[in-house]
Amino acid sequence: MRLRTMSMAAAVLLVSSGAFAETAVQNPLTDSPTWEDLRFDVVGDADLSEGSDILSVEAPSRAADAATVPVVLTQTDPDVRITAATVVVDENPAPVAGVFTFGDGMGELSFEMRLRVNQYSNVRVITETEDGLSMTGRFVKASGGCSAPASRDPESVLASMGEMKLRLFGAMDAPLQSNVLREAQIMVRHPNYSGLQRDQITQLFIPAHFIDHLEVWQGDDMLWAMDGGISISENPVFRFAYIDNGSEALTVKATDTAGNSFEQVLAKGPAT
Repeated sequence: MRLRTMSMAAAVLLVSSGAFAETAVQNPLTDSPTWEDLRFDVVGDADLSEGSDILSVEAPSRAADAATVPVVLTQTDPDVRITAATVVVDENPAPVAGVFTFGDGMGELSFEMRLRVNQYSNVRVITETEDGLSMTGRFVKASGGCSAPASRDPESVLASMGEMKLRLFGAMDAPLQSNVLREAQIMVRHPNYSGLQRDQITQLFIPAHFIDHLEVWQGDDMLWAMDGGISISENPVFRFAYIDNGSEALTVKATDTAGNSFEQVLAKGPAT
């Protein structure tokens, strides 16, 4: 049974910039011939209902950095259970950025990620509930995100690849108390090479190499999982609310397209 400890009105808002409040309503999804071509590959013949009554998607109308576009998902209907979400960037070379599944511990969904956007594009989120599929999203003006140079040289990337950090937010007066809504941010060191970037010295294309699966657990309970693609940003960062089950740590497990596996137990410490 789904746990409920707080109403959405009291839930933590995962918006990293107040500018979203001004721009969100100015950039709704637009008509997209590209999406019409993609639709069957993503959802098949399934019906798609209007999703804005279930989920709010916030993304900048014009991105400051096309390689790290913040996208925030906030559930707006507390009476539904969102079990999965597929994030699609229509105009990217590999449009499906990620397929996310959510455990009961995620409660009413609040989730933030960073995406690459390669050219002006709709960023759409298709949610799954017991009533079927629904879709909403935003139109983002950005270009060059998938080919933007990596921020670090390949040698230093390999030396730190797979390192993870956990940051907790808000009051942590009783860090092991269960049924309390928490907010966390997880960062994973990984270049997430898209295959469209060039080595700045040789000018040769860097082969695609990215995290293709990631799971976040608290104890024996999976909070959420992602099957990802090249549209997830370098050094992926995910910020989310979850219902604490009293475990002492979060465990992150990940694999990448080069066959590497990463796992780290991240102890819960003082919140900031």
